[in-house]
Amino acid sequence: MDNDKPKQNPAYVKEQLSRRSLIRRLATVAGLGTAAGYLTLAPEDWPFSMKDQTGLRSKPVITPLQLTDFRVEKPAMASDVAVGRGPNVEERLRKALDAIGGLTHYVKPGDIVLLKPNVAFDRSPNLGATSNPEIVEILVRMLLVDCRAQEVRVADNPIESPADCFAKSGVGPAAERGGGRVYLPDSNAFRTLNTPGAVLIENWLFFHRPLTNVDKVIGVAPVKDHNLCQASMGIKNWYGLLGGRRNQFHQDIHEIVSDLALMLRPTLTIVDGSYILMKNGPTGGDPSNVKPGDAIVAGTDPVALDAWAFEHLLERGTDFPRYLFKAEEKGCGRVDYRGRVELIT
Repeated sequence: MDNDKPKQNPAYVKEQLSRRSLIRRLATVAGLGTAAGYLTLAPEDWPFSMKDQTGLRSKPVITPLQLTDFRVEKPAMASDVAVGRGPNVEERLRKALDAIGGLTHYVKPGDIVLLKPNVAFDRSPNLGATSNPEIVEILVRMLLVDCRAQEVRVADNPIESPADCFAKSGVGPAAERGGGRVYLPDSNAFRTLNTPGAVLIENWLFFHRPLTNVDKVIGVAPVKDHNLCQASMGIKNWYGLLGGRRNQFHQDIHEIVSDLALMLRPTLTIVDGSYILMKNGPTGGDPSNVKPGDAIVAGTDPVALDAWAFEHLLERGTDFPRYLFKAEEKGCGRVDYRGRVELIT
């Protein structure tokens, strides 16, 4: 049995540990011990300290996002805002867009475009509470065919069930008929967005997924009454990209709407006056509250655009909502649209 044991190497001789080697090893062990003691016992605010009594040091640091400025400088002779009138939606839309320089000036071949309609409620389009699906379908097709955009995304974060809202409003099927791709929100679609200068949403959850790698952003909103801020038009439409407990902002509605103008600087804003909800907004529900219209407004100054629509489509005069003046103070546009609006009939 002893023959089965592994034989030791007869040439192996244990090296004698010199005094110098011993001291060096002891110094290394002492140094490591001292370092470990420092890391463990040093106060939390000292460099390299491992203390984390609050748990905050081990919490991952997430850098908030910042959005690109999606604006494109308009042609020198083009209007800031244009109003297209005509017997059908496509004619109105093309007239309005041509007067501000044409859609192909703003969207180039290969661009990825986000179209943001208002799909907040589970309502049919004739009730005026959501964007007109006809304009969504036409605009998606124009972007893909006329501008040769790479992709057109259509997204919103509705107040009610997203799937039901996109279906009942007709916006979802219309976007897909035009060749667009609908983005519905889920819990993983939001990230914290930083908006410098914003009062209420300087750092706030934002429906970011549909904006990933996007080149241009276009808002498409209905014109409607709003029981808190007087009117919901182009600027208020961006409310649908917020996440979190956004209903708390109703306590300071004019501040939050003006923050929205600062949050997102769109390539274009389009306001559709096909179905105008004159009262009982923003949810509507009674067809008798809706006035049929024949105007579509497009522009690069969302503040001026909303002011014109408030006065001429909602027929509310010049006592404009306070959020428009706040948006102007934040550098998002000018309320005074005189001399900057072109009407094409």
